[in-house]
Amino acid sequence: MKKIDFLAIGDITTDAFIKLKDAHVHKGIDNPESSELCLRFGDKVPYESVEIVRAVGNSPNAAVAAARLGLASAALTNIGDDTNGEECLKSLINDGVNIDFAQIEKGKITNYHYVLWYGVERTILIKHTNFDYKLLELPKVDWIYLSSLADSSLPYHLEIAEYLKNHPETKLAFQPGTFQISLGKEKLKDIYKNTEAFFCNLEEAERILNIQSKDIKTLMKGLHDLGPKIVSISDGPNGAYASDGKDIYFTPVYPDMAPPVDRTGAGDAFSSTFTTALALGKTIPEALAWGPINSMSVLQYVGAQKGLLSREKLEEYLKNAPENYKITKIN
Repeated sequence: MKKIDFLAIGDITTDAFIKLKDAHVHKGIDNPESSELCLRFGDKVPYESVEIVRAVGNSPNAAVAAARLGLASAALTNIGDDTNGEECLKSLINDGVNIDFAQIEKGKITNYHYVLWYGVERTILIKHTNFDYKLLELPKVDWIYLSSLADSSLPYHLEIAEYLKNHPETKLAFQPGTFQISLGKEKLKDIYKNTEAFFCNLEEAERILNIQSKDIKTLMKGLHDLGPKIVSISDGPNGAYASDGKDIYFTPVYPDMAPPVDRTGAGDAFSSTFTTALALGKTIPEALAWGPINSMSVLQYVGAQKGLLSREKLEEYLKNAPENYKITKIN
């Protein structure tokens, strides 16, 4: 088996983007800090269009990003023996992703999610099939990228952590999904301890650490204390931060070419591009400069993968970046 530069582990799905026109957004009834998407109850609600996007999910998105940026990329994922699963694998192949480690399970259904798309935001109806997760025999792997899995996957995480202990040459990038955050840091302590690069947003950092603080230095220290050597925290349109445990760097967002079309996958694009840059030997500030460029491009298209850039195109954007697009040290 040939060496793998970038192995993405996580669930795969098809997203059906349903573009709504007759809807409203209100402040949450039970939680005024949140917003709620409202449709007329018990009525026929028209929609503008539907677009089917195959082979998405945090980890498959990362696998495609790495492949387009020039790495030998593979996906270790589980699918059912159905047409949806076949189409997802075809999509990965078309993007140059190795599917030798895709596991097809008889009698199970490949994940299929519905994205209620209103304005540039989306509300996603999700359902994870409980697959029989297991780590296959692998060739030499430089980086594992671990993200969203179903709520039956705790033993799988322990298996991955054991693999990392036995293969110190393999580095882990961890972008936790909803279930992985809800599991808590104690159950995944061996994953955190073996993480080279960790990614989350500001609100997720608070949930992981079980604190209420927007102070970036406090959040960075708390996450580093769990074990990750490099921590990156994004703050939406306000930019993103990255730290090696000593220095903290900040990047603004890369200016949009045009008003965003869809925000799906922007975080995946940032995290996977940052990781790919590290895999290519870039420094933390250099990786931090790469990430927002791919995020900006993804926002210009429906779905999480269409806008992912080649290395040549990304470096062209970097070369032509506006003067105020600079990485700064904040400590």
